[in-house]
Amino acid sequence: MEPRQITDRYFVSPQIDAEDIADIKAAGFTRLICNRPDGEVPPSHQASAIGAAAEAAGLDFQVLPLTHQTMTPDNVAAQAELIDGAPGKVLAYCASGTRCSVVWALSRAGHDPVDEILSAAAQAGYDLAGLRPTLEAITAQSTD
Repeated sequence: MEPRQITDRYFVSPQIDAEDIADIKAAGFTRLICNRPDGEVPPSHQASAIGAAAEAAGLDFQVLPLTHQTMTPDNVAAQAELIDGAPGKVLAYCASGTRCSVVWALSRAGHDPVDEILSAAAQAGYDLAGLRPTLEAITAQSTD
């Protein structure tokens, strides 16, 4: 597990294992979000297996599988609600952490300056520069 900090409360990670749950709990995370569809992983890494371990450790576990096709405004809003509604630090994971970063960036467009969004992602190791036109379009729509 390699959590990468995006904000004070939101971190992303590549795929985790059930064995990582104790370290996740010890790091002070209160909510774990699975953004990886089960079809991408073997049964040992599917949401039910990771979720059972997380819940046994007392973590809140949420599932919002995302793909390029399902990165819809509704799912972006759902991810934002999962982050904003968490009682503490949130760790979201997918294959590499990129989807978790993209969905966060999309949720912040119109709220935070685009340069700040891209900088936060870059500091965590995610180059989302190609997303700039989309973020700027969302920002422009939100100020109309």
